Amino acid sequence: MIALRYLDVGLVLVTAPFVLAANLPLLGYAIGAAAWLLTRSGAALLHAQALRTNDPKVKAGLHVAGMMGRVWIVALGVLLARYAGGKDDGVMAAALVLAAFTVYFVMSIVTRGGQLTAGAGASRPGPSGRPSPS
Repeated sequence: MIALRYLDVGLVLVTAPFVLAANLPLLGYAIGAAAWLLTRSGAALLHAQALRTNDPKVKAGLHVAGMMGRVWIVALGVLLARYAGGKDDGVMAAALVLAAFTVYFVMSIVTRGGQLTAGAGASRPGPSGRPSPS
């Protein structure tokens, strides 16, 4: 299950030899990979911090900060690649981040989907202590 959760990170790291072999824009790859890995580690730290707190406002704030921070870091990474290297570098960074996000999004649905649906079909006890009919 852990391998599925971090499949996007694996994709980013495994892509490096192919970028080198195909002579694709290396600067764009490096900046895109750094931006993605930075956002993934930052999100993990904020999520862990949110789990440790009991204050719902702090939890919500940490989750929103994580989401907004990821968007800004990735967008700035793509812009940095575009202006530091060129148009091809910007496209490379954007393509890498988009591919990583797609894998991350699908794997988050797959790995968390079982947790979300496990309680949905369960019957809850009624006032008498017996399961209520659905």
